[in-house]
Amino acid sequence: MARRSSQPKRNALPEPGAGLAPYIYRVVIEPDGDRYHAEIPALVGCYSWGYTYEEALKNIKEALELWLEVKKQAGEPIPLEEPRAIRNAELTIGVLA
Repeated sequence: MARRSSQPKRNALPEPGAGLAPYIYRVVIEPDGDRYHAEIPALVGCYSWGYTYEEALKNIKEALELWLEVKKQAGEPIPLEEPRAIRNAELTIGVLA
């Protein structure tokens, strides 16, 4: 008789809303004068900036983590990015939250 393991399958990702979940969003980073502006269009108010492209990318990831944390603590729904938008995006970012 085979034994069943209660451990989750390797590489199995949790569903959003169940503990730590993967959230993947399209990111737009554009030059803005002497710096770069970064935003996640699917999440109203989730934006940041940096003096370099790399700094803007790092900062938008932090902004995303904080945005998700605030929404979860407030009990508000977290929008999910449309799969088509993710597939067609030049740049995406993901976090476990």
